[in-house]
Amino acid sequence: MTAEGLPAAVPKLDARHLVHEVNRATGAGLEYVGPAAGGEVGAAFVRWPDDRDGVLTRGHGSLDELRRTAAALDAARAHGLPVPQYQLLAELPDCVGVVQERLPGSPPATVDRQLLESMIALTEQFTGLGAGLPTPSMYLLESGPGFCLHESLERYDDRTRRLLDRIHEIGRDDTDGMTGDDLVHLDYHSGNVLTDAGRITGIVDWDGIGSGDRHFALVTLRFDAHVRLPGDDLTWFDELLETTLSPAVLRRYWAHMALRQVDWSIRHHTPADTTRWLDFAEPRLR
Repeated sequence: MTAEGLPAAVPKLDARHLVHEVNRATGAGLEYVGPAAGGEVGAAFVRWPDDRDGVLTRGHGSLDELRRTAAALDAARAHGLPVPQYQLLAELPDCVGVVQERLPGSPPATVDRQLLESMIALTEQFTGLGAGLPTPSMYLLESGPGFCLHESLERYDDRTRRLLDRIHEIGRDDTDGMTGDDLVHLDYHSGNVLTDAGRITGIVDWDGIGSGDRHFALVTLRFDAHVRLPGDDLTWFDELLETTLSPAVLRRYWAHMALRQVDWSIRHHTPADTTRWLDFAEPRLR
């Protein structure tokens, strides 16, 4: 039986209110255009007085952290990665409003092996671009900031408690964390790329950007493929993970994604979604 007292869901973006607050704080004169498609929490399309298009989001982290993200994205763009420029950072009482460049293209209407392989290939361009950024935590021993909450699994049911115990075991055994100086995108899935005529034109949603192992993105993408391509044979992807990552590293990244997806499904989706993620994630952690 599901326990009471689960952590609260992350609130959806009130885009019109955020536009108002950013304009009041900065005098930017942004016009609200409409909601951006996709995303769990939300983003909004806005327009500057000079007719430039932008995307407004609620930044996660301090103003200094988001300035560091902006600088890292500038460097990545200089190396040819299709990432947005941050046009404005507005420090507000309860968050930082982020207005970033609106890149060409749109989220892919369909996801197939060709797109997955293109996204996998693109991660090679992350190599060595994370130097100077913090290393992301896998949150295997403590809750993350608004995601990867251990309390959800602890309070939900016996099955999620067993999974959490296993995640803790992996966290205690694998104390090295993520290593490397590659650019790390913590949420590299098909909803966070833009495409045009089959070509990837943008990589968005760089919250949690860091320095570490570019191959972490492959595990995130494999979880995404489980949802986007439920009837496809993804053995080739599993074999890629097993030949690219050592067993210990793959187990650590898998444990992080299991924690993230199960926690998020408990707080934002249905019991059927939680069961689906448990069925997918548990076998590789046994």
